[in-house]
Amino acid sequence: MKNICVFCGSSWGNRKEYEAAATAISRQIARRGYGLVYGGSSAGLMGACADAALAEGGKVIGILPHSLKEKEIDHRGLTELHLVDSMHERKSLMEQLSDGFISLPGGIGTMDELFEMWTWGMLGWHDKPSALFNVDGYYDDLVRFLDRTASDAFLRQAHRDMLIVETDMDRLFERMEAYEAPKVGKWIPKDGDAI
Repeated sequence: MKNICVFCGSSWGNRKEYEAAATAISRQIARRGYGLVYGGSSAGLMGACADAALAEGGKVIGILPHSLKEKEIDHRGLTELHLVDSMHERKSLMEQLSDGFISLPGGIGTMDELFEMWTWGMLGWHDKPSALFNVDGYYDDLVRFLDRTASDAFLRQAHRDMLIVETDMDRLFERMEAYEAPKVGKWIPKDGDAI
């Protein structure tokens, strides 16, 4: 891996553990020699990620839609800032520039990014790892729901297992670095045979 993309909130959330996790994981990305790709903002957890990686001497690449430049307050100290025309173009460029994806606590935008990258992986459009850093149980309910989608046969277990979920940062990086995409069909027919 060369670059790791981090998805997270442009707000801070209401627990100090969220900022601590954003700072720690971004420092670790830089210390491991990876570049950080993220949404380009100086606000909230997004800004904390960029600041932490830059403080460690890391490369930080931001990708921000023109329409959000003023709203999200673009970060002025990045290695690179790419301004794009849409959210779709933002996610597409994030995927192109990244070798793996980590989702920290965040809101609907973070969920959108997480699910789109994971879906693209399930479709075989890329073979890159997607991970949830489950800080202070933030994603516990989501993980239970995802397990239900597999147990109720709306998601293959192999595809459910593609999403790395960890509370331990070192274990998260180990699993991302060892990741191999599954080779299975996406659809689950009524009789259970693969398509």
